[in-house]
Amino acid sequence: MSYVRILRVRFALTLLLNGVAVFVAAHVVPGITVQSPTSALIAGAILGVVNALVRPVLILLTLPFTLITLGLFLFVVNAICLGLVAWLVPGFALSGFLAALVGAIVISVVSWLLTALIVDKK
Repeated sequence: MSYVRILRVRFALTLLLNGVAVFVAAHVVPGITVQSPTSALIAGAILGVVNALVRPVLILLTLPFTLITLGLFLFVVNAICLGLVAWLVPGFALSGFLAALVGAIVISVVSWLLTALIVDKK
């Protein structure tokens, strides 16, 4: 298998796992609603794109707050990214900032665990 093909498979698997993490967060966190598994997969894919493009800019812009709070402000940045995804994806909704904050934490943990168990194995 070529290196480029391996990267494509890993990328697709990571997007799928993000969708699963969004679906899990919708079932665990009150205030996050997903109308269908398809909405969760689309939200996971869009979340991957937002994390790749928007999150670095937000981190750079909020660097002073992140330094003052010893990195805890990154949770707020993640919640903002999740709110942006909820705004973009029909069928995926957040009831407020607290749901976005807890949901971002749950999605991060679940995505990290699934990626560590499935994608990172050689």
